[in-house]
Amino acid sequence: MTFPSRLPAPRAVLFDLDGTLADTAPDLAAAVNWLRTERGLEPTPYAVLRPTASAGARGMIGAAFGLQPGDEGYETLRLQWFDRYQSAMAVETTLFDGVPELLKGIEEAGMAWGVVTNKPMRFTDPLIPQIGLAHAGCIVSGDTTGFAKPHPAPLLEGARLLGLPPETCWYVGDDLRDVEAGRAAGMVTVACGWGYCGDIPPATWGADYLLETPLQLLQLLREVVEAAHVA
Repeated sequence: MTFPSRLPAPRAVLFDLDGTLADTAPDLAAAVNWLRTERGLEPTPYAVLRPTASAGARGMIGAAFGLQPGDEGYETLRLQWFDRYQSAMAVETTLFDGVPELLKGIEEAGMAWGVVTNKPMRFTDPLIPQIGLAHAGCIVSGDTTGFAKPHPAPLLEGARLLGLPPETCWYVGDDLRDVEAGRAAGMVTVACGWGYCGDIPPATWGADYLLETPLQLLQLLREVVEAAHVA
């Protein structure tokens, strides 16, 4: 597959976590279904829960209980879901196929990489080392800056921690909010079709690139770097 190398090579690639680097949906779904079984309810099918994983508690509780923030009972479920998930975050969570090779290739190309997620620090800090991402150049959680994506502040903080101008970074994510945040931060955006992607088709997000596998991203980066060297 050949990509149009119309964009400058990045100095760093920043990634969303859930649905982009790591397949966290099994453990997120297990936590919300534990809440259902505790109440004598049948588990919600995994196929229903998985597409909502990038939306965290809001997505999971919405799919499993039909409640949204502000509804009666939502906050109690959210806090209980947090506690349950924190107790079993890395039971079935794994990196997506091709992610280790992607990160190694980024490092070998002399680029930095980091994680910028809406996941709160109480989950991000213990989870990241358990799934082999402790060598990230930066880790920005949903409560690091006081803002969450689609606000650009978390992405700008990631660039700052890496010591790079935002326009030299790319941002990769599996949710419309990721692309919106990346554009607002002045970064090249990549929508990853291998993630959860929600209910809005990724082709409509306006990302600079839409890719289907982590290894396609690695190939794209190599082609862009090669084109930059030739120019």
